[in-house]
Amino acid sequence: MASKNKPIKDSTGDKVFLISIYVILSLVFIVVLYPLIYIVSSSFSSPAAVTSGRVWLWPVDLSINGYERLFNTPKIMTGYANSLFYTAAGTVISVILTIMIAYPLSRKTFFGKNALMMMITFTMLFSGGLIPTYMVVREVGLIDTRWALLIPNAIWVWQVIIARSFFQTSIPDELIDSSEMDGCSDFRFMRSVVIPLSKPIIAVLVLMYAVGQWNAYFDALIYLKTANLFPLQLILRSIIIENNSSGVMDAMKLVERQQLAESLKYSLIVVATLPVLIIYPFVQRYFVQGMLVGSVKG
Repeated sequence: MASKNKPIKDSTGDKVFLISIYVILSLVFIVVLYPLIYIVSSSFSSPAAVTSGRVWLWPVDLSINGYERLFNTPKIMTGYANSLFYTAAGTVISVILTIMIAYPLSRKTFFGKNALMMMITFTMLFSGGLIPTYMVVREVGLIDTRWALLIPNAIWVWQVIIARSFFQTSIPDELIDSSEMDGCSDFRFMRSVVIPLSKPIIAVLVLMYAVGQWNAYFDALIYLKTANLFPLQLILRSIIIENNSSGVMDAMKLVERQQLAESLKYSLIVVATLPVLIIYPFVQRYFVQGMLVGSVKG
C-alpha cells in the first residue's frame, strides 16, 4: 500500500518570516486603530478629563456634552443635508463624465487619443492655480451656487486612467466590430453592452468620488458665501472657530469654554467621519479592485 501523502512542513525560515509578517501587521493595526479609539473615547469624556490628558484608552468621567452642544446647533442638520446632496449629485456627475471620456480613450480607432490623453495627464503635474481657477468659476457665474462644488472638479485624472485601463482590457474590439455588423449604434452599444460589463469599475468610481466629495471642504471655503449652502465640514470648522475664540470674559468662563471646545472637536470628528466608517467595511473590496485595475491592467 502506498503511504499517505504527508503535508509539507514549513521550514524554519518560512516560520520566522510568517511570524515577522504577523508582528508587523499587528503593529500597523495598533497604530491605525489607536487614534480612532482615542478620538471616540475623548468625545465621550468630560471636557476637564480631555484637556488634562487623563484620557488614554477608555472614556474618563463619561459625558456627552460635546454631542449635546453639537446637535443643539441647527446648522449641523443643514450641513448634513448639503453634504449628502453634494456627495450624491457630485458622484453621479463625475462618474458619467469620467466614463464618457475614458471609454473613447480606450478605443484604438479614436483619432487623437494619445494627444488628448497626454493633455489630460499633464494636468496631474501642472494646474492653472487657485486664482485663475477662481476667476474662471466667477466668470461663468458659479460663485455662491451649488454648481461651484459639482462642476470645477467633476473629473479626476486618476479615475480616468483607471476607467480607461478597465475598458481596454474588458471590452474587446471584436465585440465592437460584431455590434457594428449588426447595426448597433454607439449609444446603444454603450447602454446595452459597455455599462452592464463595467459594473465593477463603476462601483470603484462611485466609491472614490463619493468619499472625495464627502471629505471636500476647500472648494466650499473658496466659492461659497451663503451659510445655507455650506457642507458639513465647513459648518464644523466654523463651530470650532467660534468656540475657540475667547473674546472678553473672566478666567473661569474662558477655561470652561476652552475645555468644551476641546471636547467638541472630538465629537465633530466622530460625526463627520461616521458615515464613511460605517460604509467602508462593506465596500472595501472595491477599493482593492480599483487599485488592481489601475496597476496590473492597462
